[in-house]
Amino acid sequence: QVQLVESGGGLVQAGGSLRLSCVASGSIFNINSMGWYRQAPGKQRELVATITGRTSTNYSDSVKGRFTISSDNAKNTVYLQMNSLKPEDTAVYYCKTVVGPPWYSYWGQGTQVTVSS
Repeated sequence: QVQLVESGGGLVQAGGSLRLSCVASGSIFNINSMGWYRQAPGKQRELVATITGRTSTNYSDSVKGRFTISSDNAKNTVYLQMNSLKPEDTAVYYCKTVVGPPWYSYWGQGTQVTVSS
């Protein structure tokens, strides 16, 4: 079992910045990747960014150049630095990890990000 706890969400004006954190605990010795997803009201959950190892990253087109995902393996933490925030970034942001093999996915409880115009 892996537990994920997100923090750092909040209310920010358009153009502002936030940094989300996700701390992993439990059976974390075989984490393959970690990532951030988001879900806006009435929409499906979507990929924001993932990181595999320490440097292999992947971003959705909507956040490229504005968001940066990073990890601190010593702290079992993944971060999402969000700059130049837009109202359309408003969503609940979820942390996800994939462990294995055998492969399992775990999700955090989510943190709300609200961007006002």
